[in-house]
Amino acid sequence: MAKKIRVAILDDHQSIIDGYLYRLNQTPGIEVVGTATFSTDMEHIITQQPVDVLLMDVQVPMSPDNPNPHPILNLIPQLRQTYPDLVVLVISMHADRALIKSVIAAGASGYILKEDRATIRDLGNVLLTVARGGIYFSRQAHEQILDLTEEPLLTTRQLEVLSMFAALPDLTSTAVAAKLNITDSTVRNLLSGVYLRLGVHNRTAAIMKARQLGLLTPTASSSDLAADST
Repeated sequence: MAKKIRVAILDDHQSIIDGYLYRLNQTPGIEVVGTATFSTDMEHIITQQPVDVLLMDVQVPMSPDNPNPHPILNLIPQLRQTYPDLVVLVISMHADRALIKSVIAAGASGYILKEDRATIRDLGNVLLTVARGGIYFSRQAHEQILDLTEEPLLTTRQLEVLSMFAALPDLTSTAVAAKLNITDSTVRNLLSGVYLRLGVHNRTAAIMKARQLGLLTPTASSSDLAADST
């Protein structure tokens, strides 16, 4: 039996948490291991048991005694450093471009808007996507931060990593990091950037899209293989 994805939820409204639980309890392969309405409670949950994905709101109070919003731009990097395998997915009612960019730069694997009903209905599959190394954005959030006129579609380093996975699809992120003499987290961040720029959610789709755009060497066609064999 495949291991279930362990999910923790942080939101300051219990009714919203209950809605997420309703969706996630219908998704095979997901187990919600803890919920919290205060940031300090969530930190306690994560220290007590393994968590694969943390679904967190932006504007959550620190504690019952401190109603100030938790410092999410500081918290995400701390969590990623302490728990390198933890995936953070942010869900919020705020669609401000600067905030979304800052959250992604801090290390989140996606940004969902609470008004995005289609994504909320499919929340279980979204969490499975990010848990497997993908990213996910609500369309409005994606449009807010994507501006292809500012820079090339993919950077040289992003193409280097993606081409390595295209050539050697069985390699892990750790193995690619060793070959390129960079850290595992750098590989993951580069891949997240690739997914974002190409508008895809996972590595396979990114490789396919990059080949369609002419960014990667295409695979040999059957006619090419036949010609080589003669």
